[in-house]
Amino acid sequence: MSVVLITIVTLAGLGAIAAVILYLASKKFQVFEDPRIDQVEEALPATNCGGCGFPGCRAFAEALVKADDISSMNCPVGGADTMSDVAAILGKEAGSAKPQVAVLRCNGSCEHRPKLTDYQGATSCAVAAALYGGETGCSYGCYGCGDCVQSCQFDAMYMDEATGLPVIIEDSCVACGACVEACPKDIIELRNKGPKSRRIFVSCVNHDKGAVAKKACAVACIGCSKCQKVCPYDAITMDNNLAYIDYEKCKLCRKCVEVCPTNSIHELNFPPRKPKVEKETPEQAPAE
Repeated sequence: MSVVLITIVTLAGLGAIAAVILYLASKKFQVFEDPRIDQVEEALPATNCGGCGFPGCRAFAEALVKADDISSMNCPVGGADTMSDVAAILGKEAGSAKPQVAVLRCNGSCEHRPKLTDYQGATSCAVAAALYGGETGCSYGCYGCGDCVQSCQFDAMYMDEATGLPVIIEDSCVACGACVEACPKDIIELRNKGPKSRRIFVSCVNHDKGAVAKKACAVACIGCSKCQKVCPYDAITMDNNLAYIDYEKCKLCRKCVEVCPTNSIHELNFPPRKPKVEKETPEQAPAE
């Protein structure tokens, strides 16, 4: 037998043995993957925004399949329709999460919060926050560098040149929470959209005492507690000189808006208020 033939036979034998070993190993260490994961992933919007609390739609799909109860799990982009489709695939019951939207809890525009310094560093809120307290007397407010806008995958935000603040486009916002994570000052919050998209919230996060906060920003919350005292639903709490409105308890009566001396409480998408009609006193009544 020639050397060439022996070499061929040897290599063929080694290849066959290796193939058998690989086959047996693949069977022994085979990882079963539930086919429903692919079905659920197809039902998800494939945005991979992380708003569900998982690093991507694939990871969320895996978690949904493994979970015994998915009622507390939600895809903010797809909303109730998507979760209903997922529930149908898995034979489970979807929750009824209320739609949310991002709100900006800072109204310190250039008009209300004058600059004291001029920042010349990198155009990044994260960098600026690591270096100093801001260009104004309020160290709690928006830096205006637009990290939140850059983080948004849905073109739901833009920077307003006139105010120097980000503007949230309600119809485009999917409440993924990327802007919330990107803001180093924690001035962006996800809140329930509310009936007819009406919301009331304190657009300020300043914890300074009233006089200091008012000096830094004309529309800052001064912690006067007037809103808390007038609220009939215990929806407002005071913590460290700052009022906060619980959107789960708030009934949108707007009484707090009327008594706020600095207009730091915002009301969105409400109809215009009817002008108050003053009652005539006896002295003002026309003589007969």
